[in-house]
Amino acid sequence: MSLMQFIAKNFWHVFPILLCGAAAVLIIVERSAALGWAYPMENMDGFFERIRNMILRNSIQEAIAFCERFRTKPVARVVREGLIRAHQPEHLIENGLQIAVGEASEKIQVRTPFLATLANVSTLFGLLGTIIGLVESFQAVGQAVAQQRAALLANGISTAMNSTMMGLAVAIPSMIAYSILMARTNKVTGQIEQSAVRTMDILQQSYFNAKSGDVPPNEHNPRRKSK
Repeated sequence: MSLMQFIAKNFWHVFPILLCGAAAVLIIVERSAALGWAYPMENMDGFFERIRNMILRNSIQEAIAFCERFRTKPVARVVREGLIRAHQPEHLIENGLQIAVGEASEKIQVRTPFLATLANVSTLFGLLGTIIGLVESFQAVGQAVAQQRAALLANGISTAMNSTMMGLAVAIPSMIAYSILMARTNKVTGQIEQSAVRTMDILQQSYFNAKSGDVPPNEHNPRRKSK
């Protein structure tokens, strides 16, 4: 029995496996695009160097506008949230950064865990097909006439093996993709957490520079006190 014949004959049993495969493909394509191109911040050091220069020049609004140019980047959104609160007490800035980090982390982790679920479910559906095929084989041996036993036994074994194969054909690529995407998710999450720390560090530098009088007061930095 060919694979297409097996699918045609056992469509309603195979359909859940095919559905899992289609869902896995959609998730893999969407998450690969998001985690590979949309979310990561390229040249993160260069981005923070520009932010640092703007903040130390007391150009907070300019730094916020610069972050808005990277709306799709979670790192830029976290930095922007910290800059918006630059005039507030330090603990409120930290709260804002933590909230922004939590929201960004939740967004980048969405849907990826479903791949592991789909891999497990497709394997179980394949196992179900294996059991059904073996039951058909045992029935053939026990009930069919001698002339038909060989054909029915072969048909049942074919159903069992094809079901297992299809389940694993969905599960194995799904688990590989899950591992790769989780690695990229962890990398982007690390960037986000690092961005919050670097933002807080730059704001503290700006505050202490102002406090020591290294840079003249500026209305764009409300944390600084005019003398």
